[in-house]
Amino acid sequence: MEFKYLIMFTKFTISKKREEVPNNWYLIDADGLVLGRLASFIAKMILGKHKVEYTSHNDTGDSIVVINADKIKLTGRKWKNKIYYRHSGYMGGLKEITAEKLHAKSPESLIYFAVQGMLPKNTLGRKLNKKLKVYVGEEHPHQPQNPELITIN
Repeated sequence: MEFKYLIMFTKFTISKKREEVPNNWYLIDADGLVLGRLASFIAKMILGKHKVEYTSHNDTGDSIVVINADKIKLTGRKWKNKIYYRHSGYMGGLKEITAEKLHAKSPESLIYFAVQGMLPKNTLGRKLNKKLKVYVGEEHPHQPQNPELITIN
């Protein structure tokens, strides 16, 4: 009687390194888009969740350029009721500003804060946050990267 030995192959997931995953550049026109929906789309693209090679502990995402940040929309009464907080670190140093005043002062910071809140709160999240470039108006200095235009419904 002859025995045949079965060789079992183990199945495992191959995790790609950062150098093996291509970094694409995308351009988004924020004219008339709602802030929260735009920020969640940008966070998904920066994290790389739209790619097959996505791993949560690696930087596998793409770089995003956002233009026309001053033409962003907020729904409901958020222009007056949404408040952004920061603290100086001293006693009584809590500062607050409404979305309307922040938009008048620095329109691109609305998008930065919204996307930053959707990224991980660790060193990888801080690294990923640098992949977002937001500009007021149509002009941006990233023409050599040939960003691909994305339209969001």
